[in-house]
Amino acid sequence: MDWRAAVRIFLTSRALDQLEERHLYPAKKVLYQFSARGHELAQILLGLQLTGAHDAASGYYRSRPLLLTLGLSPADALAGSMALAGSVSEGRDIGAVYNLPPRSGRTGPTVLPMAGGVGTQYTTTAGWARSIVYYRDQLGDESYRGSVAVALGGEASVATNGFWSALTLATTLRLPMLFLIEDNGFGISVPGGLQTPGGNIANNLASFRNLRVWDGDGTDPADAMRCLSGALAAARSERAPTLVRLAVPRLSGHSGQDSQAYKGEALLAAESERDPLPKLRRHLVPAVLSDAEWRQLETEAAAAVAAARTEAEARPQPDAARVREHLFAPPMPTPAMAPATAGARINMVDAIRRTLRAEMERNPKLLVFGEDVGPKGGVHTATQDLQTEFGPARVFDTSLSEEGIIGSATGLALAGLRPVAEIQFRKYADPATEQLNDCGTLRWRTAGRFSAPIVVRMPGGFFKCGDPWHSVCSEVTFAHALGWQVLFPSNAADAAGLLRSAMRSPNPSIFFEHRNLLDGASARRPYPGDEYVLPLGQAHCVQAGDSVTVVSWGAMVERCVEAAAQHPGAVEILDLRTLAPWDREAVLASVRKTSRCLIVHEDTLTAGFGAEIAAVIAEEAFLALDAPLRRLAVPDVPMPYNVGLMNAVLPSLDQIGSSLAALLAF
Repeated sequence: MDWRAAVRIFLTSRALDQLEERHLYPAKKVLYQFSARGHELAQILLGLQLTGAHDAASGYYRSRPLLLTLGLSPADALAGSMALAGSVSEGRDIGAVYNLPPRSGRTGPTVLPMAGGVGTQYTTTAGWARSIVYYRDQLGDESYRGSVAVALGGEASVATNGFWSALTLATTLRLPMLFLIEDNGFGISVPGGLQTPGGNIANNLASFRNLRVWDGDGTDPADAMRCLSGALAAARSERAPTLVRLAVPRLSGHSGQDSQAYKGEALLAAESERDPLPKLRRHLVPAVLSDAEWRQLETEAAAAVAAARTEAEARPQPDAARVREHLFAPPMPTPAMAPATAGARINMVDAIRRTLRAEMERNPKLLVFGEDVGPKGGVHTATQDLQTEFGPARVFDTSLSEEGIIGSATGLALAGLRPVAEIQFRKYADPATEQLNDCGTLRWRTAGRFSAPIVVRMPGGFFKCGDPWHSVCSEVTFAHALGWQVLFPSNAADAAGLLRSAMRSPNPSIFFEHRNLLDGASARRPYPGDEYVLPLGQAHCVQAGDSVTVVSWGAMVERCVEAAAQHPGAVEILDLRTLAPWDREAVLASVRKTSRCLIVHEDTLTAGFGAEIAAVIAEEAFLALDAPLRRLAVPDVPMPYNVGLMNAVLPSLDQIGSSLAALLAF
């Protein structure tokens, strides 16, 4: 162990925290301050042992000492806290969350982008750990042998879904992953005994299958080193997860505004007595360093932090003109669309399956997974026989945790793989809401330093009946989810072209598979071929007309076509196909031609995506209208189970026909 480096980093970290707490936060130059005082030692000892090119670490808001150890400069650290240009997020994210991509001139591990949530780091790290196994065992890359992924968290985070989901992933799959739990006894003000029974997660997990556990004192250099070096060595060599729980004091409030009034004077004094800095000094002086050498390191750290402050405060504010950048990857040339091939009509689920198969043959880094996608072939049969063909390392079942599915997919994508995750039904995505948000905003939050282009296949909508759980559409939820492409095909050919586009895109995508269209007769088309790609954001004109525009997508397109047959030549039907991006120009051009517009969709009426389309038409084509805009959608009730009730709320053929007639007669 390079103890001199450990001391230098420790003193630098402590000086940065004291500068922020005593000066920059009171002066409002730092708006959110999360001190690491008391947590430094274990993080630094860990960081000095993370040297592999394919190692990865993910932390939380108190992990700056680890970042300093792994290469974050003090000036960049302060720039992050002060939300200045040149920080790891360019002022877009709170300064307590960091990232470090692999870059030329910097060796060692990747620091995965942190997020502001609690416990969200665990499943992403598990995804990276799984990528280590895949690169090593399936792609034969020996440089991944002995690599490890490490997730840091406080004791309160062990109560979260993310922690338990990642623990399940790591232990059932024996992933090379280390969980480091820094237990300071308080989740803000809530004692640890309310986060885990008995207040010690190490005791509770001592007999957890496929997990080796270390429990120690994070303020004692020898004990912390014993735990961390042992756990790292085991994770690297035994190909199995490890967990280290280290007791540490939190020598500050949770954040800058926390007075710690919930702690008594005796507890505060006891915590101060456990400060790891004096313990480190006693451990090293005079056995390893002389008193003069220690004092010299103190002088150097103080000077480094003073210089960092000068450098950081000289940096400009972020350029407000660039705040919209990095939400998506830079536009790529529109791919040449291979002509659709003729042949027998197939259903949508077969088109999806064939497209997945073709892309898996083309790209060995593409993985397909979710609940029941393996031997069963998916509850909707979209992955039938794919595991037999490509093996369980590429097509695999997951535990029943949508948080784990999306979080691990993000980690796999950060590692350079191309995950295609299935959420069985749209409503089941709700437990993964935080991971979906974190993935979508990841490129923007890191100012383009990281991206996670995952594809999430998501069946939903009505079928032979409805219900509030399996028949939900709510596609507007994802149109609101920043950073996501949202695709919603209405037929088999479009499904193939859009899914292939998503799997080759540098951006994350939600791919809706409407349950009533998977085997619906109206959605059947000839398979368009293995190179058929549809550009996103281009609506399809299903039929031309001169008197009224109908805008729809998904299962409602079929009903619109049938209703329009009553008005030959009058109705122009646009199938949006994608909602993010959506084809504003095609809609506006059509409305300016026909002067009337009806919007039909299956989501609920209030704030459904039809409202956005109507607002754009009203704002940009109002003078072209000869009749009021009309919307048909599900009224604001959950989808009913009873078939009669379901049909009563879905936009019906008669309702669409009556609306068209009324618009044409206006």
